[in-house]
Amino acid sequence: MGIASGEPIIVLAGTHVGCYVLFGNESIRSIADLKGKTIGVPGLESSHHMFASVIVAHIGLDPVNDIRRVSSESPSPAELFAEGKIDEFLGFPPEPQDLRARGIGHVVVDTTVDRPWSQYFCCVLAGNSEYVRRYPVATRRVMRAILKAADLCATEPARVAQRLVDGGFTARYDYALQSLRGISYDKWHEYDVEDSFRYYALRLHEMGFVKASPQKIIADGTDWRFLNELKRELKA
Repeated sequence: MGIASGEPIIVLAGTHVGCYVLFGNESIRSIADLKGKTIGVPGLESSHHMFASVIVAHIGLDPVNDIRRVSSESPSPAELFAEGKIDEFLGFPPEPQDLRARGIGHVVVDTTVDRPWSQYFCCVLAGNSEYVRRYPVATRRVMRAILKAADLCATEPARVAQRLVDGGFTARYDYALQSLRGISYDKWHEYDVEDSFRYYALRLHEMGFVKASPQKIIADGTDWRFLNELKRELKA
């Protein structure tokens, strides 16, 4: 959406696959059951709202008219869901781990395993377009470090989870380890990030959230040259 609105963003690589989970209450057993139900989101332009909209649009529901949206930052959507005040909730780590541990709701869509979302990058690495143009060597070095870190998450999740705790990023080693073991951090080697961009851009275009075509968004806001070089250098 930022690229479509003209922000100076260049997407350079996919970083990992499948980090968000859609929870529902007992009235929701499938995506189709979301029609007429209430979802809580931090904001109407938040990633929570966008990803949830893509999920319902994938099966033909209208995310604007078929789903009731409650926008709230405090209390958070996770808290509203736990209190039974909304029917569905889309969360990012550590929220899904916390809901599972507390036995609240059940998983409707888990993008770590459910297709097609498990086949697409949910999170990408991007840079300021002017910075990338002026400093290609620095850009490549940063990308190399981040992608090697992604490989470390895939091969040594316990070590990374402990580093997250030691660094003060989270107090819950168990939640961090669950997330690292569930999310596919090694797919940047093999998945085509442009396919992911095309899928999400097409859904957002169909829903009217962006006016630009997927082809224009890809042309204006992506550059895969560094990624292709690093894939050859860091190939598994």
